[in-house]
Amino acid sequence: MSVAERTAQPARFGPGRTLRLGASRVAYETRIYFRQTDTLFFTFLFPVIMLTIFSVAFQGMGNVGTNPDGSGGISQAAAYLPGMIAAGILLSGVQNLGVDIATERSDGTLKRLGGTPLPVLSYFFGKMGQVFVTSVLQIGLLLLVARFAFGVELPTDGGSWATFAWVYVLGIATSAVLGIAISRLPRTGKSATAVIIPPILILQFISGVYLQFSLLPDWLQAVAGVFPLKWMGQGMRAVFLPESFATVESGGTWDLGAVAIALLVWLVAGLVVCRLTFRWIRRDG
Repeated sequence: MSVAERTAQPARFGPGRTLRLGASRVAYETRIYFRQTDTLFFTFLFPVIMLTIFSVAFQGMGNVGTNPDGSGGISQAAAYLPGMIAAGILLSGVQNLGVDIATERSDGTLKRLGGTPLPVLSYFFGKMGQVFVTSVLQIGLLLLVARFAFGVELPTDGGSWATFAWVYVLGIATSAVLGIAISRLPRTGKSATAVIIPPILILQFISGVYLQFSLLPDWLQAVAGVFPLKWMGQGMRAVFLPESFATVESGGTWDLGAVAIALLVWLVAGLVVCRLTFRWIRRDG
């Protein structure tokens, strides 16, 4: 190989090529995602199915948060919508990537990728891009079902949607990073679902997704407050629920500042864990 060829070789892994390969990986990962029936049901459609079940099952109980005279309040579907959006974000990132990467490590996919020129960053761009694309589609479907199947009134002011945007971006980034981090926990690909899914399901029950958070014992609220799902749910409730519902939150306010801090702390912690524990098959630039 000539000197010119040797000096040109590193350009293969330059920022432009890395981004192009990452974009192609996003398309590839997204196609694979939608070809997996179990993933579609337990990750993509699961929040939509649960919103439908809870809305239909409890609609006979009347509105949530009604006044003493029976007026006001919101429908069961409107009450469950924020929690289902938050749960969908967690499922798209933590559960999806945690199981997926653990399986790829176990079945030799990572080893095979290590023998290709694919940069590490392109691989992670593909994974995180797929999470972003599928979660946006999932939330869009949730909003459509809530609006047109159950008549939920969505926010009309820009401030609410701005809050939604930053809570979503922080939430999905945190969930994706944590999914990569916990992918090291399962010892084999076959055990990945058994190791990762049960804790995620428990978190949904104690973080205000299926049960009203204020009705949980104080000690259980404190436990849930350690984890990011509680804060994602609180941020989404600030977007989709009337201001009067803030009184039942911890401290009596939506406390969006605490939501941002909690998610940022988890994001940084997840990045640190990924850096310390994730091992690519080879080193590259």
